[in-house]
Amino acid sequence: MQENSNLSVLVIDPNPGMRGSLQNMLNLADITKIEFAVSSGTAIKQLSKRSYDIILCEYDLGGGTDGQDGQQLLEDLRHHKLIGLLTIFIMITSEGVYSKVVSAAELAPTDYILKPFTVDVLSGRIARAIERRNAFLPAYQQIGQNNPREAIKLCAAGETAHPRYASDFVRLRAELHVSLNELAEAEALYKAVLDAKPIGWAQLGLGRTLFAQGRTEEAQEVLARLVADNPKMMAAYDLLARCREAAGDAQGAQRILENAVAISPHVVRRLRRLGEVALEAGDVAAAEKSFKTVVAKAKYSEFRNPEDHVNLVKTLIKKGDPAQASAVIRDMEKSLRGNPNTDVCRAITTAMLHQAAGNNAAMVSELGTAVQGVRSAAGLSSELKIGLARSCLTSKLDKEASDVMLAVMNDVNSGVTMQQAMAVFQKAGRADLAEGMTVQLRQQSNELIGVANEKTNMGDLKGAVQTLLEALHKSPGSLEVMVALAKGIGRQLDELGWDHQLGEVWARQIDNIRQLDYKHPELAKVNETYLATKRKYGMAV
Repeated sequence: MQENSNLSVLVIDPNPGMRGSLQNMLNLADITKIEFAVSSGTAIKQLSKRSYDIILCEYDLGGGTDGQDGQQLLEDLRHHKLIGLLTIFIMITSEGVYSKVVSAAELAPTDYILKPFTVDVLSGRIARAIERRNAFLPAYQQIGQNNPREAIKLCAAGETAHPRYASDFVRLRAELHVSLNELAEAEALYKAVLDAKPIGWAQLGLGRTLFAQGRTEEAQEVLARLVADNPKMMAAYDLLARCREAAGDAQGAQRILENAVAISPHVVRRLRRLGEVALEAGDVAAAEKSFKTVVAKAKYSEFRNPEDHVNLVKTLIKKGDPAQASAVIRDMEKSLRGNPNTDVCRAITTAMLHQAAGNNAAMVSELGTAVQGVRSAAGLSSELKIGLARSCLTSKLDKEASDVMLAVMNDVNSGVTMQQAMAVFQKAGRADLAEGMTVQLRQQSNELIGVANEKTNMGDLKGAVQTLLEALHKSPGSLEVMVALAKGIGRQLDELGWDHQLGEVWARQIDNIRQLDYKHPELAKVNETYLATKRKYGMAV
């Protein structure tokens, strides 16, 4: 058992009296390594610099220098990966509004404590959280070292060694299989749990694996039962809405999300999604309400996103309210000054206003400014960039549209496939631009192969593989890139040690080469290197 004196704690509370009271309680529990934050902003700054064993966070942070509450802060911390699996997050609240408690609990704090409470209650909750963390520590460490398969083995062993947490180990094991795209294995685990007892998280997990396998109708049946049996399982609504969207039923998806927001009205990502779905369904009033709420709730976040203003402006223009849209743009310029993406979003929204007013020359000028900004901006969503490319195509700005889509494809984390990128041009009736972009990306991929060779010659094996992964993103069907990547991964893993995720990428490239050209002269050699490397590290072949 870890000594409490070794634990580091961050207390987030705007009330100096409560901070002092918590410090006294922690001292009585032999915890002395305590730091304080008076607001979500100061907490984020501290968490950006170091980690803590425990975070004690007051739910109502509105009394401090900003207006963000503990639930919104937790959402930001998890989304931006400022806290990991090892961090214990305990929410402290006297809030009597049940919907807020639901929102906080949905985002999975380790625990929450209702005020008033005693030192014994606090120390007991901390002890319980530490005991659980210690049980999971070996698996968490393997996850942190990017060894999900080893973590799966440790989870299986943990079910026997720590029967109290057996269900939680099964849950983590299933999630790890999903992360490896081993959906059948995850599905089997969830079904085994459900055969014994109907548990909400297992039903949700089963629904996710079915949806990921394209079995949308089966997923919808599972999720509909889950929502009926457990109407507070909020994530089930989100996935059920995605099922309706996949079936082409935007209005049905909107109704599901509206039901979820009525139960848990404080989760920004769901409100944002509701606005997007409502706009797709043609319900401008609902979209406006949702996007206004998102902008208002995000006002005090350290991670404010000007794209929320873009969504609201788009909705207001569709509503036919350019005056209010102009006010939103002014608010964005004023309140998000200094954000590197604000200028791009300002240009895009101003172009929308000029288009609505019929000022085509001004619209084209603003689109050009936006495209120029996209070339150097970081962090803009793929959806916003693709929307900009479509606007450029509509305005016959062919080069600008191609430049934007090249920026999307040059971002290996964009989540946009080559097929999706090409579809943007094809739907606009510009197959010629799609072909031209394919040629450019192929040329860039060939250049990256040369860069990777130079890195290999300099001994930078990891850098060479990352460069080749970028080349594959640009030209996913290139046999030359696949072969180069397979050989590069082989060199890295043979010399620097096994990496499970890269090993799987290696195996996929070998399979893809075999399917495209089973007589390729490099195939046998690459495959033998793969098998030999697995044997070298004691893995079954």
